[in-house]
Amino acid sequence: MNILQQFEHEQVIKLAANNPVPELAAGDTLRVQVKVVEGERERTQAYEGVCIARKNAGINSAFTVRKISFGEGVERVFPLYSPNIRIEVVRRGDVRRAKLYYLRGRKGKNARIREKNTYNLARQERTVANVPDATDIGNA
Repeated sequence: MNILQQFEHEQVIKLAANNPVPELAAGDTLRVQVKVVEGERERTQAYEGVCIARKNAGINSAFTVRKISFGEGVERVFPLYSPNIRIEVVRRGDVRRAKLYYLRGRKGKNARIREKNTYNLARQERTVANVPDATDIGNA
């Protein structure tokens, strides 16, 4: 690593320590709390939508969130390590693409994304530990 990359890496670690960044990927539904300054007043504004892209570029990393507002698609790009935002993952999406730009051309139910199936993962972990779950009790 050269000096510039090392400095950037240290800044990313410092910013992530103050404002932890959750694991997020394309397809996840996110709620982003944005700090908005209006004159002397300061408030937080919630922006909830589907993450359609993520750009990994060190301290310049960003992610794009798309939502439908009054029947019109709205996209907003947020810097990942900004101290002015707080990210919350509402649900995980099950997609096969890194960029979901194809959602721009879809409307209504056609633009839905499947939720990642976490039930099977939890069940596999229990069977590895030999702990029966509710579905295995009737089979014993």
